[in-house]
Amino acid sequence: MGASSTFQDTLPLSSDALLAQLDAWGLTYRLHTHVPLRTVEDAKGVEDQFLVPGESTLRLKNLYLRDKKKRNYLVTLEQSREIDLKALGAELAVGSLSFGSADRLFQNLGIRPGAVSPLAMINGVQNNVRFFMDAAAQQADVINMHPLVNDRTVAMARGDVMAFFDQIKCEVGWLQ
Repeated sequence: MGASSTFQDTLPLSSDALLAQLDAWGLTYRLHTHVPLRTVEDAKGVEDQFLVPGESTLRLKNLYLRDKKKRNYLVTLEQSREIDLKALGAELAVGSLSFGSADRLFQNLGIRPGAVSPLAMINGVQNNVRFFMDAAAQQADVINMHPLVNDRTVAMARGDVMAFFDQIKCEVGWLQ
């Protein structure tokens, strides 16, 4: 099954329901629709159409990871940032990390591969997923993210992203 909005009704929380919840909380965003994006390289092919001149935009890559104690992590980084999983595990003081399976991704974040996003923490907080975000987000005007599907992108002001985390009671760990 794909990660596009065509299949959103098979998710625990649909993209449409997430967007309605953002609206209900008074959080603003710009919604963009596009071809399904599964990788950073795919995203680089369309992201220029989302940019607003003079706006500092953080474009993301997201990693769903597990440690040897079977604890789950969502790590969100600036898309061009190099990552060494061994060094990341040491920085987080959790030991070695590996990628979580598609089944566990769905079970813990309610999404499919290709649609990994900080917005999936709306499901992750209930499943004890720990969330870490690149400190570069603290400087960005806007953060681009998938709203649980990979054929849509929302551009949200940093303040609205932080308000989202407050609404869902998600603690953000910052990565330098």
